[in-house]
Amino acid sequence: MNQVLSNMTSQSNTTKETIIQLLSNLANPKEIDQYLKRFVNAGKTNFAVIKVGGGILENDMDNLCSSLAFLQQIGLYPIVVHGAGPQINRKLSEAKIKGQFIDGQRVTDAQVLSIAKKTFVEENLNLSNRLQSMGVKAASITSGVFQGKFSENRLLGYVGEMTQVDLDPIKMAIKNGAIPVLSSMAETKEGQSLNINADMATRHLAITLKPYKIIFLTETGGVLDQQQQLISTINLVTDYDQLMSKEWLHGGMRLKIKQIAEILSQMPATTSVSMTRPSHLAKELFTHKGSGTLIRKGESIMQHETIETIKRNKLTLLIESGFGKKLIADYFEQNSLFRAFITYCYRAAAVVTKETEFPFLDKYAVDDSAKGEGLGSAVWQELKKNIPQLFWRSRINNTINQFYFNHCDGCFKSGEWIVFWYGITDMQQIKNCIEYAVNKPETLIAGE
Repeated sequence: MNQVLSNMTSQSNTTKETIIQLLSNLANPKEIDQYLKRFVNAGKTNFAVIKVGGGILENDMDNLCSSLAFLQQIGLYPIVVHGAGPQINRKLSEAKIKGQFIDGQRVTDAQVLSIAKKTFVEENLNLSNRLQSMGVKAASITSGVFQGKFSENRLLGYVGEMTQVDLDPIKMAIKNGAIPVLSSMAETKEGQSLNINADMATRHLAITLKPYKIIFLTETGGVLDQQQQLISTINLVTDYDQLMSKEWLHGGMRLKIKQIAEILSQMPATTSVSMTRPSHLAKELFTHKGSGTLIRKGESIMQHETIETIKRNKLTLLIESGFGKKLIADYFEQNSLFRAFITYCYRAAAVVTKETEFPFLDKYAVDDSAKGEGLGSAVWQELKKNIPQLFWRSRINNTINQFYFNHCDGCFKSGEWIVFWYGITDMQQIKNCIEYAVNKPETLIAGE
């Protein structure tokens, strides 16, 4: 990371200011370095596909370009696919042409197609030229990538269905050190231009390329719940059915989540989707906390009520890796298991004991490879759903304490420990919990 940062000092003052501004939103260098290594290891062509709506191009171009400049300056080359819906609507209105839609797709006759093609070229060049003016090399690609055929619904006119993606122009652009900027237009084998939905283009490009990240930049910044609050993570294995049943999830977002689920079903387990604002892109990509909605296939979470159903070796490795210490030899014999919530691949776990009136969260661990994926949050949600009253302790210098502060009803600092709890309101009971937690013998020891 230090080498990356030092390389930035040779860039123009404008670019350096942009980088400093973005980095100021991030957490610690360790997190940034961890994500940077993951992205670099994915390969230059396979880092990310970013879908940018026409509304972002119209209303948030500066933040978009700053974020893309930041990524290129640290050696990452996202593939940008843009739409132009609002711009096409405006051009059609100026030409006194009434827009028509069928099932959310624009009816495209020859006149509409001509306007759409011209608008896509203009918007593509506008974004590419803005990047170039910031010292960011960009490749404007308005054709030759997406191949399609006429939609089966011929009432749509010159609207296409994707058949193939040619990655050669993209690979050539990245090889030459440029960010590819793609318009969502396709051509038939015969060379006929077709209008295609930008989300559809992104989907087929992602399925063909299988990138590490798929990013949707939106004006809402992610998926919002009933109170219009951002949902930070969605684990499709555990959350999809429940989320899709919610009446407050509006039709457009419902369709987008369904499409994302279809995309991820054809992706490697390492691939994830992020939805965020352009100004929050760096924070979403490079911190565990993020700043948007992270969507992953996820893992099922198994609930254990007895130690016999747990793979002890795997759980031990997870705990020791997470804490950087060794479990005492007879840990599982000494502690009375109440519940354990463990992801299918043993990458996140919560171990709950009950030797007092209330359950005690004895161990909560997330593997380094899973940090930022939302697995820890998914385990916590499952824990809270099944255990309405809980207390636990954490060392005062534990980096996860902010998470605990956000998810507890109260806390008390005593010596080297902070004791947390939720669902417990009686003061004497809270006092008993604090006394137990502070005096509980250590179960982790320094490794040799």
